Amino acid sequence: MVAVSPNLDHVFTSNVSSGTISIIEQVSAPSPGPPPASTPPSGGLPPGTPPSNPRKTWRVTNVAAGRGAEGFDLSPDGRKIWVANAQDGTVTIIDVPTKKATLTFPISVRGNRLKFARDGKRVLVSGGSSGSSNANLVILDVGTHQEVRSFDFGGGSAGILIVPDGSRAYVAVSAKDKVAVVDL
Repeated sequence: MVAVSPNLDHVFTSNVSSGTISIIEQVSAPSPGPPPASTPPSGGLPPGTPPSNPRKTWRVTNVAAGRGAEGFDLSPDGRKIWVANAQDGTVTIIDVPTKKATLTFPISVRGNRLKFARDGKRVLVSGGSSGSSNANLVILDVGTHQEVRSFDFGGGSAGILIVPDGSRAYVAVSAKDKVAVVDL
């Protein structure tokens, strides 16, 4: 699972075994300075020499989510990451600017995939059923974190694709070799 920010300066990935999300951000690298025993030219760069671009590097921060953290998505505004923790049957919300988990709450699916609706008001989580629930897809309200709808497709579900206009979601029902279409 990998996501990239729209401006390409952040990469996010889940780490199932460690239950973490890696936030990988592009940052300016420290200047290496002149080579040893060299003398910088007097008067600066020779005429016609283009200025050098500042060096860039990547900084990695691992943020604890939950056991089996796997499916995740970046909110449309780029400020939150929602993570489905399959082994815990929970969702963790991570604040991107502070790189800290702010909330973990239970859901009725052992989620392995998670996707924001295009408008950012709902989150879809697919996976296997959990406890007394037979649901393998739940739709959560982003503002209240409550389940607004659940579905039982008759088997564990996985990948979620939302069409560009946001009207429908396609959900892979792996255990039944089918794809469910959900009218959003």
